[in-house]
Amino acid sequence: MTYSIKEVADKFGLTTHTLRYYDKEGLLPSIKRTESGIRRFDDNDLEWLGLVCCLKNTGMQIKEIKQFLDWCMEGKDSLPKCVDLLCEHRRHVENQMAELQKNLEKIDWKINYYSNLCKHEVEGKGA
Repeated sequence: MTYSIKEVADKFGLTTHTLRYYDKEGLLPSIKRTESGIRRFDDNDLEWLGLVCCLKNTGMQIKEIKQFLDWCMEGKDSLPKCVDLLCEHRRHVENQMAELQKNLEKIDWKINYYSNLCKHEVEGKGA
């Protein structure tokens, strides 16, 4: 099955401009085009785009994603580089998650603190 750029944009919550940019940057190397130059995506393209979005959404820079893609395209000899890059990125994501968890705990503490103040304020008015 093939998909138009609009269908893919809608499916991934991206703009068509973003997809064209990713293509221009070489992040979508296997996109096929019609005779008139219209991009047609297949299921393999969607799978790869899902990984690109995952890496981008977790903070990997476009140039690093491109490097990863280039290594993937080189074949088996570059697989250790791919694994190293993904492991490094995983550590980065884990650090982000730990920082977010600390921030969430602070927010929860403040919610509890202000909720208790509100409760005491209401109880004080009723007395």
